[in-house]
Amino acid sequence: MTPRLNPFAASPASMKLWFDFSQSSAFDGLEDSLRELVKIRASQINGCANCLAMHARQAREKGETEERIYLLDAWREAPLYSGRERAALAWTEAVTLIAENRVPDDVYDQLRAEFTPEEQVQLTMLIVTINGWNRLAIGFRMFDPMTATSMAAASAAA
Repeated sequence: MTPRLNPFAASPASMKLWFDFSQSSAFDGLEDSLRELVKIRASQINGCANCLAMHARQAREKGETEERIYLLDAWREAPLYSGRERAALAWTEAVTLIAENRVPDDVYDQLRAEFTPEEQVQLTMLIVTINGWNRLAIGFRMFDPMTATSMAAASAAA
């Protein structure tokens, strides 16, 4: 697969804003492990190899176990995830697949039981952000697992 475009080179100002937001403190109310699980799960749904490689690596660096990463696609059947993580993963799936299911009330009720209103917004913005990265990476064929980090560093230096 040949990369189509380096969005950081093509539109550095736009990509710097996007990168800075995705690295901002906007999601700081959420646990690191939860954030990485959400990024991995959305990237699994979207089939984003670049983001899967990056976030699985980052999850490991933050102490996530191989078993929980491997079983994430089957989280409903695996007893390895907390109620809070399950609510976040269900919300991630519903928001990522919004055109298919319109985010059912029972999924929101599960979210509301585990997350404060502020955390609900933070989690939803995290899901929006990773879905955006998935679309950029898939659309422009950014595959190298180190690509996004390398391009972002080049953009920041520009």
